[in-house]
Amino acid sequence: MPRQSPTLARALENPCPIIRSLGVLSDTWSFLVVREAFLGARTFVQLRDRLHIAPDVLSARLGSLVEHGVLERTPYQEPGQRTRDAYDLTAAGRELKVVMVAMEQWGDAHVPHAPTPRMLPVTTETGERVRAALVDPEGAVLPEDEVTFVRSDRLPTGRSVNGSAT
Repeated sequence: MPRQSPTLARALENPCPIIRSLGVLSDTWSFLVVREAFLGARTFVQLRDRLHIAPDVLSARLGSLVEHGVLERTPYQEPGQRTRDAYDLTAAGRELKVVMVAMEQWGDAHVPHAPTPRMLPVTTETGERVRAALVDPEGAVLPEDEVTFVRSDRLPTGRSVNGSAT
C-alpha cells in the first residue's frame, strides 16, 4: 500500500472540509462500497461478490466507513444461520448521493466508455436521468463559471460565508 501523505494522515483535524472528506473517503474502494450501497448491496458477501474485492480490504473499508458514520451495522440473520451484520447508509452516507451523481456525470462527460454505465442516477417517480448542479441560496441553477472557490479568510468584500452582507 502506498505511503499516506502527511496531509491525509492528519486529514480529520484539517480545517479544510475537502481534506477532511478525503480523510474518510481516501481510496477507490470506499467510493465503490458506497456506490454498491446505493445500488442495494447490504451484506459483506454481496459487496465482496459485486466488487471482486479481497475480504481483508473490504473488512477494512467497511470498518472505516462505519467508524466515520457513512455506514452503520445492522444485525440480520438468514434462516438456520448465525447473526451477521448488514451495512446501511446513514444520513451522512445518503448525503454522498450528490457527490456520486457529480462523479458519474463528470466521468460520463470526460472519461467516456462504450459500455452502458453500471450506475445511472434517475428520479424515483419517472426514471428520468438527473444531474448534479450548482445552486444559489434561492435554488437557482448557476453556470459553473459563475461559481468560484475562495479561502474563507479572503471572502469578497462585504460578504459573509452564508452570502449575507457584512
